[in-house]
Amino acid sequence: MTTPQDLMIIALDVAPDRPVGRGDLALALAGAELIDLLAAEAASLADDLIVPGHPPPLADPLLSEAASSLVREAPYESVGDWLWRRGRDLPATYLAALQSDGRLARQGRRGVPFRTTRMALADSPDRRRAADRWTAGEPVLTSLATAIGIAPEDPAATAPDDDTATTVLAAVNDALLELESVRQRRTIEDAAFDNIWRGN
Repeated sequence: MTTPQDLMIIALDVAPDRPVGRGDLALALAGAELIDLLAAEAASLADDLIVPGHPPPLADPLLSEAASSLVREAPYESVGDWLWRRGRDLPATYLAALQSDGRLARQGRRGVPFRTTRMALADSPDRRRAADRWTAGEPVLTSLATAIGIAPEDPAATAPDDDTATTVLAAVNDALLELESVRQRRTIEDAAFDNIWRGN
């Protein structure tokens, strides 16, 4: 079980106050992958640059894929650039993995047309482990979930005691702020465009 898998399960399992945006989740999943890669010594940080390492084979195929996608030539890649590049389509990748393993299944009620069925998590050891980690308030998982609005910010929450994880979490928060500013700018531009059409 990995941090991005746990985060994906929690995003599906815990009803947030507001729906989690796909872009927000993508950035958080990429951050979770990087935190796990750093913990496995598949990479290290030099300031905010990701320097690839030479770890033993990783058991999780998606984490192995993430490790193989690290930029392996200097000047390497910044944490922020990794989040945007690696995060693209990452929620769909993790959803597909949960489905292929039988951990996510289409559920419906008798007499309800198929089109109204929804995807639901199966009861599995992975789901229970993610829930245990969530209930325990594990700092990295809680910080990532809070950043994308799954949980309200808790001033009393324990911060990660790992400097590299803290660096990645800060980069995730910066990327989320950037994404939100892009959304706001598009909303303003769309509203201005609509006003031009109404005025003609």
